[in-house]
Amino acid sequence: MQLSILKKSAMSLGFIAAMMVSSSCKKDFLDENLITSKSLQDYKTAQGLDDLSIGMYQSLKFHFNYEWAYATTNYGVDEFTVGGDRTEQMWNSYDANLNSLTSEVATVFNSMYANINSANILIENVPQYYGDNANKTTRLGEGYFMRGFDYFKLVRQFGGVPLQLSQTTTLQTEFTRATPQETYNQVIKDFTQAYNLLPTTPAEMGRITKWAAAHFLAKAYLYRASELYNDWNSSTKAGDLDSAIKYADAVINSGKHSLATNFADLWNFTAPDGPNEKLPEIILAAQFSNNTSTQGRYGNQVHLYYPSVYQNLPGMVRDIPGDREFQRMRSTDYALDVFDRVNDSRFWKSFKTRYICNNPSGAPKWTAANAPSPALVNQPRFAAGQESILYIVNNPGDTRYSATSITFRAPHMFVRYFSGQPENMLGSHGNYEVSRYVGLSKFQDGSRNAVASQFGQRDGILARLAETYLIAAEAYGRKGSYAQALPYLNAIRDRAAYKAGEDRSAYVDGGIAYKTNVAATGTSFSYSDKNTYYESNGDIPVTTASTLSALHLNSIADILNSNRDFYAKLGVSSDADKFIAFILNERSRELMGELMRWEDLTRTKTLVKRCLTFNDEAKPVEGKHYYRPIPQSFLDANYKDGRPLTAAEKTAMQNPNW
Repeated sequence: MQLSILKKSAMSLGFIAAMMVSSSCKKDFLDENLITSKSLQDYKTAQGLDDLSIGMYQSLKFHFNYEWAYATTNYGVDEFTVGGDRTEQMWNSYDANLNSLTSEVATVFNSMYANINSANILIENVPQYYGDNANKTTRLGEGYFMRGFDYFKLVRQFGGVPLQLSQTTTLQTEFTRATPQETYNQVIKDFTQAYNLLPTTPAEMGRITKWAAAHFLAKAYLYRASELYNDWNSSTKAGDLDSAIKYADAVINSGKHSLATNFADLWNFTAPDGPNEKLPEIILAAQFSNNTSTQGRYGNQVHLYYPSVYQNLPGMVRDIPGDREFQRMRSTDYALDVFDRVNDSRFWKSFKTRYICNNPSGAPKWTAANAPSPALVNQPRFAAGQESILYIVNNPGDTRYSATSITFRAPHMFVRYFSGQPENMLGSHGNYEVSRYVGLSKFQDGSRNAVASQFGQRDGILARLAETYLIAAEAYGRKGSYAQALPYLNAIRDRAAYKAGEDRSAYVDGGIAYKTNVAATGTSFSYSDKNTYYESNGDIPVTTASTLSALHLNSIADILNSNRDFYAKLGVSSDADKFIAFILNERSRELMGELMRWEDLTRTKTLVKRCLTFNDEAKPVEGKHYYRPIPQSFLDANYKDGRPLTAAEKTAMQNPNW
């Protein structure tokens, strides 16, 4: 088995198109070995087109590779703000450093067009050169899906973009932008073609199916029916909502995909290609592997950006289970308060609140002022394997903690609210700080081969069935058919509720296999399979009873009344606006941190209000920050009538107010 990368060459829009080739028989059909001997002539054979189709799957990894993964999707929103590392802060603050020259702007733009050109080759060449091979319709469907997928990304980030719908073998310099409406029309057309052509069951793990096309087709229809496009979508909105429901239902009722029994199962990463990566809830994922010799420049690096700092506290050192903490993405008060933290297990299965001592020789010692007994003065406060860091996610009004009282506790204590401090959604009032916060644990990756390694090996989920349910629910709600939305919402909320006998203090933050592997070496480790549920919820008795009814929605009144505090903060009053606010909150609870949030807030035109309400650093501007700037490199390279664009023409091609 071997996968190869085609020689890079100048392609459409003057960008570099990287086309990858391979032959294989299972998921690791994506492992690659670099070669430089391929040419476009190779894509006039069935084998070459098979290779090209596999190469296009490499582009899915881009969305998890580096700074652009989180900066363009989860900065400058209500869920996360800047942590202790401010490298990409401009994406959160929307200050002058975010402009058409910001490197990730062009990186996203160029990378999408590189894969679009590969898709165009597949779409044009398969009918001519593939023959009667049984995989012919699948290869063609993959081409249409990838082109639709990449244009969908472009229109969400940039608005209308140049539509290049044929392969380019020579340098082109003159391009015009399509409108957002024209771009969405093309996205929907391509996803529809993919849906009609792709198989219901993949030939190899990781291949695109009809159901992936249906999921993104439903999503594209829902996006086109959203508020950002109200100036032109009135004639298509009703039909788009019906189509979103139709294709979401196609996935839900396909018999191929079902929700994981336990929300934690999605994140319990025990090994590359392990059980969590084969769950039927996953509709499409970027395939990463443990073949370190072929992982390329980046690997899956999303795991780096969410953890808070632990390795510089006494008694702790950085280790593999605890991950490298780049501390980019600090959770906001909204991210903590949007959950019912008593009944909704998703909070405790999404965030890390407890660490274990992995450096006992450096543990802090009791002093005469705080030792529980005289005999413990100058003795370590905790030993290897004992809790060393606790994050208490409490509410205002909790009288149990103060800056003094926590010094009598053995672990390092980070308490959200000290006694007597009032509620304030814009900041933390305990001793949380810019580098000490409750970190998202969904993406932690214990598969790395060294403490310093950035190369994560877990797959990156691009579509899962829970979102499909949310798409259908939102579409029904937008139609005013609230009763029809409830079963879709309850499917995921019932899954989220604690079940009878479930240990409320348990959660998953990287995979049990990696904990036990480290333990087998005799080395202490920071991994904990518990959280601070009971201590954070100090007034909640220990119980194993089911809380299903606490999250189940019995009527639209449950939606319109359950988020009253949020509705008041956001200034929403109509049933329609309350429903959208609820859906956005539910998407946070289910999809927190999963690289979608900025696009959700822009399409619903709630970005400005939610940032100003819940993210004290983010200052997006109405009429400007619903789109990214068109890269200056593209504008500077573009021509009209054989000459470079004038300054006025570049301004006209740029997005408003950039």
